[in-house]
Amino acid sequence: MKAKRSVILLITAILSTAYFIYLIAYFGNAIGGSTGDEQIGAAIATALIMPHMIVVVLGAIFCWLGYFLRKKGFALVGAILFCVALALFFMYFMFTVPLIVLGFIGYANQGKLNKAAASAAAPAQNV
Repeated sequence: MKAKRSVILLITAILSTAYFIYLIAYFGNAIGGSTGDEQIGAAIATALIMPHMIVVVLGAIFCWLGYFLRKKGFALVGAILFCVALALFFMYFMFTVPLIVLGFIGYANQGKLNKAAASAAAPAQNV
């Protein structure tokens, strides 16, 4: 019997992907929609937030891997990367704290689902 997938991990992956799309749209429009000195300021702001954006996209990738492969280790790495993203740019804590909480809950939930599937499959193999 295959292990089920964690719905909370799916929600985390969707939210992290949506957050990354928001970051790209917001800072992409800030650079493209301004002129002169505003464009220089927007470029500096984008350069400051770029490490945060990179870590968020890596966290989203690991959450998707954890969801599709049913591996709790990938979910844990994704949640830890969201913690790193929070440390890199604390001003967006309102976006990253829910991802952190849901990421760790999804990690624990996927572990329980994997353990339940392994215990259900074990007696069938011994017969």
